[in-house]
Amino acid sequence: MPQFTSERERRLWIFTLVVVVAIYSTLIFGDALVGILRNRNLIGALFVLGLVLVLASIVTQGLRSRPGGIELGVALGIAAAYLLVVIRMAIPAVERTHLIEYGVLAVFIYEALTERASQTGRLPSPAVLAVFLTTLVGMLDECIQAFLPNRVFDARDMLFNFLAGLMAVVANVLLRWARGVAK
Repeated sequence: MPQFTSERERRLWIFTLVVVVAIYSTLIFGDALVGILRNRNLIGALFVLGLVLVLASIVTQGLRSRPGGIELGVALGIAAAYLLVVIRMAIPAVERTHLIEYGVLAVFIYEALTERASQTGRLPSPAVLAVFLTTLVGMLDECIQAFLPNRVFDARDMLFNFLAGLMAVVANVLLRWARGVAK
């Protein structure tokens, strides 16, 4: 029995693995990278670029054909919600990267699970499972940090990872819904 139900699912799980490796690599290289970015005043610009990439991944995965009015309205609403969250966040820009990291991770997990469900019909709730798996990755990330001398365990980060995953999956689900309504 093959591990993947389609070539698309295989690619999505590979992308998921790449994102997880990138997230966990920050456990080792994160402080040095933040120092370099801070010295060059690039943290804000890279955060905005990352946020644009999250929104692009949500939109490209959620909208695969030319969008109609409802889809555009939902996409603009999602973009506005993300913008409001970013503006109202009272945490440093470095901590805001969780929104990007776990948002992208959640989209790839959700898409891989949705692809599997569409091929097998045996996965009842890809959205809930995607948020759960994203949260687990975030919890493991924080638990590892508890044992590293240069990192700090923070339960708030686990909650933020969950919220970032939830936002991305809900956005994707809403775009799929809008596409279904528009048909």
